[in-house]
Amino acid sequence: MSAQNIRLGIWLMVATTFVFSVQDGVSRHLAGQYNTYMVVMIRYWFFAAFVIAIAARSNGGLRKAARSRKPLLQAFRALLLVAEICVTVQSFVLLGLTETHAIFISYPLLIAALSGPILGETVGWRRWIAVAIGFVGVLIILQPGLTVFQPAAIIPLIAAFMFALYGLLTRYVARYDSTATSFFWTGTVGAIGITAVGLWFWEPMSGGDWIWMGALCLLAVLGHWLLIKCYEVAEASAVQPFAYLQLVFASSIGIFFFGETLRWNVALGGAVVVLAGLFTLWRTRTKPA
Repeated sequence: MSAQNIRLGIWLMVATTFVFSVQDGVSRHLAGQYNTYMVVMIRYWFFAAFVIAIAARSNGGLRKAARSRKPLLQAFRALLLVAEICVTVQSFVLLGLTETHAIFISYPLLIAALSGPILGETVGWRRWIAVAIGFVGVLIILQPGLTVFQPAAIIPLIAAFMFALYGLLTRYVARYDSTATSFFWTGTVGAIGITAVGLWFWEPMSGGDWIWMGALCLLAVLGHWLLIKCYEVAEASAVQPFAYLQLVFASSIGIFFFGETLRWNVALGGAVVVLAGLFTLWRTRTKPA
């Protein structure tokens, strides 16, 4: 793979993380005014339309994209992701973008820890040490026993576990289905699932907030489109370290637009988690070599 493609992939990943961070900021604003299920439901309608449009233009069309050798697992993946998004958005409201992302960014470490029992992959002692160090970082953020512990602080950790499980199941179904099939099931089944819940929580939305809602839907589609393009031009292992920039972008939005503060323990713990995650990624890349 050429250096030019890697450079383009890096810039696309930086753009992707920025767009997703802005999306998170808009999600926090809307979920602070309206029910989280309704906000996620409307966002998923647009996401499903995007997924269907992509599938319709691909070779074989919708029928090929919908054909799965693991339909039950694909459906579970899709519902797990939409549930994780609801949990994460609620965490934005309760804890803010900065603290949520500082804890949520531990999900690659959870993937490394769970890849053995779920996928049967070998996890060496160096990566186990990195996982342990990463969770020391999470404990630094949570500060159990040092301050009055907030039960809400567990929410982003639950979201990280859900997203890690989603990522592992995605890798598992990739042994049987194409990426296009997984993407199709993620959008369509996720939209059906959240609609079955979200319609019960429908609230009237002001005209100004419908503009924000439209922006959220466009940002979600743009973010996924950028991510697809990123992985088309560069290998995931080459650009994945730059995904950690989302912590920087989201924290900046939280501080400047929502008046959040960056506490020392969140900054230190987040840095420990990121460094442990980068080491885990490096070991994943170098071990096959």
